Amino acid sequence: MSPSPPFRAAAILIAMLSATTILSQFFRSSTTVIAPELIRDLSLTPEGLGLANSAFFFALLAIQVPVGVLFDRIGVRLTVASLAIVAVGGALMHAIVTTGTGLTVARFLLGLGHGGSFMSTVVLCSHWYPRERWSTVMSWVFALSMLGVVLAGTPLALASEYFGWRAAFVGTAGVSALVGGLFLLLVRDDPPGHVHVARHLESAREAVGGFVEILRLPGLLRVLGLQTVAYAVMASIMGLWAGPYLHDVHGLGVVARGNVLIAMAIGQTLGVLSFGPLDRRFDTRKWIAVAGASVTIAILIGLAIEPRPPTWVAIALLVALCAASSYGVVVVTHARAFYPPRLAGRGATTANMAQLIGCALVPLGTGLIPALFPISASGYAPVAYQWIFATIAITLAFGLAVYLTSLDVKPSAGPMSYDPPDKDRPPPAAEQKR
Repeated sequence: MSPSPPFRAAAILIAMLSATTILSQFFRSSTTVIAPELIRDLSLTPEGLGLANSAFFFALLAIQVPVGVLFDRIGVRLTVASLAIVAVGGALMHAIVTTGTGLTVARFLLGLGHGGSFMSTVVLCSHWYPRERWSTVMSWVFALSMLGVVLAGTPLALASEYFGWRAAFVGTAGVSALVGGLFLLLVRDDPPGHVHVARHLESAREAVGGFVEILRLPGLLRVLGLQTVAYAVMASIMGLWAGPYLHDVHGLGVVARGNVLIAMAIGQTLGVLSFGPLDRRFDTRKWIAVAGASVTIAILIGLAIEPRPPTWVAIALLVALCAASSYGVVVVTHARAFYPPRLAGRGATTANMAQLIGCALVPLGTGLIPALFPISASGYAPVAYQWIFATIAITLAFGLAVYLTSLDVKPSAGPMSYDPPDKDRPPPAAEQKR
């Protein structure tokens, strides 16, 4: 691995990783700004909306095992480009659905198609850059990926208003096809000058054994305790509840909701860029993540306390929540430090499975809450949103409690060693500091 990849090659890598993650962010966030329109056009119930949104994340979860194996067997480039075909099909189906069931299937296909998007960033950045720069480089891609949320805001709202949301998804299908083709043509699994080592063709038993080996790495599961819920907080609010909350409680129209979503995306972008280099500055990953999670819980409690705060206060809290919960990039690199390069694909997807479990279950669980309270012609009751925010805060608090028992893996520490046959021994004491 070259410590300093050539600028042109690195720029192409970052651009293509950003493009595929932008699309993933767009599709996972695309229901929030048009949620009232989807509810109207498809006669969706609260549970149906929650299920359709969760379907994207259930699909991401379902495909992580094969993606992890394919990353390690045929490489990231071929895997991501092949999945783009499924994403195109999902976008086209999204444009023609007439029922909640159809919407759920379409979003499931979109999730399958983007099953390798973010993990391709984790794997390729760790192949191309030295470990002390992982958080910083990944933060560039994750920050740029927020353009997808921006596009799912006002631009999607305007497209929906002028052309209809169905036409908008036909256009995104074409963009998905273009990005998938360019990924295949331009991306390389290894940096220039890297001596490619032929991948061992594993049996099915060996492939599954790689996941078992990952799960047995000492201390990893405690880190995954927070990763399970860290991103789920922002995904649930930005991707599902922010739009209906701003519509039902504060009476904002589709374009105004889109503008708020853009502000939230900007807040997350600035948050990711800020959190990215902090682990090197303070030589800790754990305590940066703890600080970010604690602030996020405090903001959720603020939203839960007041049923109908002034609109500007609600918007400010939503933007602040997106900025504070961007600490997830540090948790990702904390987990990445545990697994060896030969299992990079399966390690990344194992960690991502934990994250996706939260992203699927939190929207699904909170989708049951509005039906517990009276629903008026103007939408869900303000008290329902109070309980939604409170439930998400409690969920994050549980994840943080598990993470507090984990061991810090500092950026300054050398590579962690799990040399066979002693795979079960803990990393050197110098690398594990509480």
